[in-house]
Order: sequence, then C-alpha cells, then structure tokens
Amino acid sequence: MSRPNIIYLHSHDTGRYISPYGYRLPTPNLQRLAEEGVVFRNAFNAAPTCSPSRAALLTGASPHSSGQLGLTNRGFNLRDTHKHLCHTLKGAGYRTALFGVTHLHVNHDLLGYDERYTDRAWGGNGITDEAVAYLRRDHDEPFFVAIGYGETHRVFPEPAADINPSFLQPPAPLPDVPAVREDMAAYATMVRTLDGYYGRILDTLDEQGLAANTLVIATTDHGLAFPLMKCRLTDHGMGVLLIVRGPGFGGGRAIDGLVSQIDLYPTLCEIAGIEPPDWLEGTSLMPLVDGSAQEVNDEIFSEVTYHAAYEPKRAVRTQRYKYVRRYDPQDTAPMANIDPSISKDVMVDHGLPSRPPGREQLYDLIWDPHEACNLAGDPDSAAILEDLRGRLDRWMETTSDPLLDGSVPQPPDTWINPHADLHPHE
Repeated sequence: MSRPNIIYLHSHDTGRYISPYGYRLPTPNLQRLAEEGVVFRNAFNAAPTCSPSRAALLTGASPHSSGQLGLTNRGFNLRDTHKHLCHTLKGAGYRTALFGVTHLHVNHDLLGYDERYTDRAWGGNGITDEAVAYLRRDHDEPFFVAIGYGETHRVFPEPAADINPSFLQPPAPLPDVPAVREDMAAYATMVRTLDGYYGRILDTLDEQGLAANTLVIATTDHGLAFPLMKCRLTDHGMGVLLIVRGPGFGGGRAIDGLVSQIDLYPTLCEIAGIEPPDWLEGTSLMPLVDGSAQEVNDEIFSEVTYHAAYEPKRAVRTQRYKYVRRYDPQDTAPMANIDPSISKDVMVDHGLPSRPPGREQLYDLIWDPHEACNLAGDPDSAAILEDLRGRLDRWMETTSDPLLDGSVPQPPDTWINPHADLHPHE
C-alpha cells in the first residue's frame, strides 16, 4: 500500500468531553470516527497549555526541549522550527497544508507547510470550506493536512435552545450547581458546532474515495477552559481525546495503554516508513495498535512553565499514580491562568484564589481518580513518593530541563500577567 495521507484535526480546550468518551454531548461525527477507528482512552498531553502542547505533538519532544515554554500569542516561539513534523514529512515526499489555527509560531512560513490558509477571522466555516476544496483536488503525492479550529476555546456562545443545562453533568472537578451547568450547556453548544465541521471533512474523504488510505487523527491540546482543568497537571488538564482512523486503525476499538501526544510523531514515522529523527522523546504506538503489547510507556510526563502567568510545575504519571512538583515561589496558583467564566466566578466566590495547591502532590488514581486527596505527606506512601520523585528527576536531567538551574527567565519580547492578576486580560 502507498504511504497514507494524514489529516490532523485539532481543537482548542476540548479535553475528552465528547460522546466517544462516554459523555452525553452532541458529537455524532466524532462518535462515527471512533466507531470506525481506534480510541485511546489514556491519552495525555505533554503540557496542559495551548502552544506548548501543540509543540510537543508536532516536534515529538517535551516543550522545554523544543523551547516552547509559553504561548505564541504572548511572544513565545519554537526554538528550532525545522523539528516540526512538516519538515520531516516533506523530506519523505508529502505535500503539506495548514488550515486555520496552528498556535505555534508568529511566522508560519518557518513551519514547513507548502500551503497555508490561516486567517482565524474566517471562523470554522471558512476553515472547513478551504480544507474541503483542498481535499477535492487531484493528489499525485500523499498529503499531510493540519486543520485547526478555535472551538472549543472561550468565549462560549449562548446555550442552544435545545440543549437544556438541567440535564447536563458539570465537569468532574466542579460542583453541580446551576451556573456550572449553564456553562456546560454553552460548551455543549460549541462542541456540537466543532463536530459539524469534522463531519464535513469526513464526508469529503468518503466522497473523494480518500478515506481508505487516509489516516485521520483527531485530538486537542488540553482540558476544558474551566477552573481546575486547563493549565492544571491533574488528568482534568492533561487528559485529551485521541481518536485515529485509517490503515491499521479500525474496528471501533478502545486502547487503555498509557499514551503521550509526543508518541504521535514516531508513530507517523513508522507508518510512513520514515527514519525517526534523533531528537524524538516518544515511542511508536504501533505495538498497542497491532496488539503485540499492552503498554509502551511505563510513565509519561507533562509540564507548565508559562501560560498567562508564570507557574512552573512538572508531573509524572503512571497507570496507578500521579506526582506533581511545583516550582512556583508563590503559595497560591495564579488566577490569570484560568480563563474568565461563570464557573470561575463560582469558584472564586468560594475561595479559590486562596487555596494552596501544595509544593508536592501525590495521587493514587485508582482510589482517587479526581486527584482530590494529596498523599505526599502520608507515611504509608513514602516509598511511592520517592520512586516518582526519582522518575521525574531523571527525566528532567535527561531532557536538560531549564528548571534545574532555577527560575526560568522570561524571554525578551514576551508578555505575561503578574501573579496577582485575577484574569488574563487585566
């Protein structure tokens, strides 16, 4: 078989809150993709913030390795754009195109796309129109097409009339109160819109006879833009949807192995028969897909350095445990790293700004899947804590994490919020 085409569908701030992961939300096209493909139930980002997460996926290395320590819209950029996946695929004969959001570099010309359609003012309809037109062309070479949507980033629309907040469950870490249910109804309205765009892409692949030899990867950057999710190193921030359909990825299967988004780059290299670059930190997922292994990762890692504000922290996760270490000199988390919302208002009114997150956090994900009970001070968990401390230390040393040298200086020509700001737009 010829090298497959690759379509990378990515959204903002969607987490796993779609129907294939068991949520009662209107995403029939993603459900269709899941039933025809493979769902990775334990997929995580390498950073629960926008640009660093995308950089990790598209360079196959941790954000601090790629230099993407913060948000592109605040002046942070990839250190070496030639490590972007596009350059590797182009070298192997792929045509490359970008539609919509990339959120990686202020100069898109450096990322390796042969064609770019990135005017965010179009909105999702315009992005989809251009992507559909591209897919309807004649293609003599395999293509890599990245299609990025601003949905489901805030600001959310008003809830649709047919989506009743009374019958929605709020995200797991938040209280079941009317304001949060109303916020979730607004998210449900936007995610349905996103799903409609995906449906148009999938229909076009069918119409053009491209579906059989096209790998479709649907994922997102991090958890929902709600308090205690986005920019947090709990699973509510790290957990992402990852659905893949195409050659070798079929049957409507669910895979429970531990997966990081940095594993996608080496996976695509293996599928396309490309020698993987030497900087990759992930591992191919194909043993999980072909059934030759139940796990390919003993642990995965995630990080935050800069978001709207400076909040340095690192995490290691195994199937059973999560360990988080904070390097922030402040005793409280910066509120500017939480997007404004009615849900945030509820949590602020109940004392969120004064709640200390803890310098070290250890969670047993079997008995405490919502990561509410910190075991870092529990004598019975001392051996587990020491083991995970060592794993995190070794990873930071192996990847030359700049936090090992102390506070990470703010790069020139970037802008961030002071710790005291309540909202990112102050």
